[in-house]
Amino acid sequence: MLTWLQNPPKTLLPLTSLTLNPSPPFPMCSISPKPTKTSLKSLHIPTHPTPTTTDTGLKFREKILYLQALNINPTKVLEQNPDLRSATLDTIKTVETCLASMGIERSAIGRILDMHPQLLTSDPYMDLYPIFDFLLNDVVIPFNDIRKSIIRCPRILVCSVEDQLKPTFEFLKEFGFVGPNRITCQTTVLLVSSVELTLNPKIDYMLSLGFKRDDVVNMVLRSPGLLTFSIDKNFRPKVEYFLKEMNGNLGELKKFPQYFSFSLEGKIKPRHRLLVEHGFSLSLSEMLKVSDGEFNARLIEMQLRLLDDKQL
Repeated sequence: MLTWLQNPPKTLLPLTSLTLNPSPPFPMCSISPKPTKTSLKSLHIPTHPTPTTTDTGLKFREKILYLQALNINPTKVLEQNPDLRSATLDTIKTVETCLASMGIERSAIGRILDMHPQLLTSDPYMDLYPIFDFLLNDVVIPFNDIRKSIIRCPRILVCSVEDQLKPTFEFLKEFGFVGPNRITCQTTVLLVSSVELTLNPKIDYMLSLGFKRDDVVNMVLRSPGLLTFSIDKNFRPKVEYFLKEMNGNLGELKKFPQYFSFSLEGKIKPRHRLLVEHGFSLSLSEMLKVSDGEFNARLIEMQLRLLDDKQL
């Protein structure tokens, strides 16, 4: 052993070629060589951690932060669209890019995606661009107005072009929404309505009141919102009040179908009662179209005129 120490071999075996022996040749020596970077590499010990569940957690948190930046409620959208958990952030961002390409600002995009979380995992080329193409080329909405159509009715983005939008569009054209009355960015909301479940029942209800079909067509074209109102929550209570309390007739409603767009409790009843209280009467348009200030001024004017008449 002493001879070996005094005359060591000229060539030592590299550290990486040594094999560990449970009975080391030098039991009295407790100091082991310090590993170097080279030895670590040769032993295939990674110098950086491999992807772990921690990385998955970081990516998930990035998605949460992205949703929050859009003012989207992460808890709600994850409940309503579980596929969002496995979707990549890049995939989600393509949806925002698609909507932004149509001129929709980021704040509006956040509201739209919060309302319809299924859009977050949609394929823009399969699901969204066909809808824009339909609006641009079939309905002929100008490009600059597409943004208004979507913001007014985000639901259109989750409708099938073939099963929903096209059939309703054809029905509306046959009804009279053509030429100067064609569908615009203000009336695209009608396209999301079911012909059988929504549009026809409302038309039938107006016919049941005694209106002729031509009357109904003219009323709807003048006030397209009629096809969006609830029969039970809007039409029935307002018709009942108009006929019984206001002693109105159908001719007045034909002239002013916008009557149904005003609040029964907030405007129609209070103004009618004020007129009755003072013994006055006005047409529906005169009673409802003006602001509260203008209505009160008109009421005072009629009172003064009545006093003048009494003094003569």
